[in-house]
Amino acid sequence: MIFRIAKFMNLYGKLSDAELVDLLKSGDQTAFTEIFNRFQSLLYIFAYKRTGNREEAKDLIHELFLMLWEKRSELHIPSGLPAYLFTVLRNRIFDLYKRKKVSQRYIETFQKYLDHNHNTTDHLIRHNNLSELISREIAALPCKMREVFELSRKTNLTRKEIALTLNLSEQTVKSHMHHALKILKGRLGYMLAFVFIIYP
Repeated sequence: MIFRIAKFMNLYGKLSDAELVDLLKSGDQTAFTEIFNRFQSLLYIFAYKRTGNREEAKDLIHELFLMLWEKRSELHIPSGLPAYLFTVLRNRIFDLYKRKKVSQRYIETFQKYLDHNHNTTDHLIRHNNLSELISREIAALPCKMREVFELSRKTNLTRKEIALTLNLSEQTVKSHMHHALKILKGRLGYMLAFVFIIYP
């Protein structure tokens, strides 16, 4: 019996992230378990590095996966599962900072940064649909290259962490980032600089 269960789980381990998400949406608990096993360690490291507190990091991961299960039928993950999970976790960490008020100066500084960039680029975004244009060009990147780029820009993971998350070598991650920036520069020209404002 145990052997059959292990063999069954091994089959799920060979599924892609997108396939697991489709199964999760249908209520497949084994798919949920595989997603948890696949990402929880890296997510915990990410949370612990940013909170410095093991219990808070564990709580954040627990809340993240609880949300993932409870809202499974409503999930919309256009950028790939890793980018989705790390982005949600990053936002929850930011919410934790706000609740605890231990990083008020950081939050105020971050808000000033957002306000400043909003003031200096808002008219461009309104009149030229810059944000939509950049999003379309990023979405048009080859699949794995786009995943690497979005993990780098949206979650601030290190090259090594991205490599572990996507099961790639660090050199491959570096190559994907290099080519992504080269492609975007060719398509966006001087507007490439705004990628680092819209995706800080």
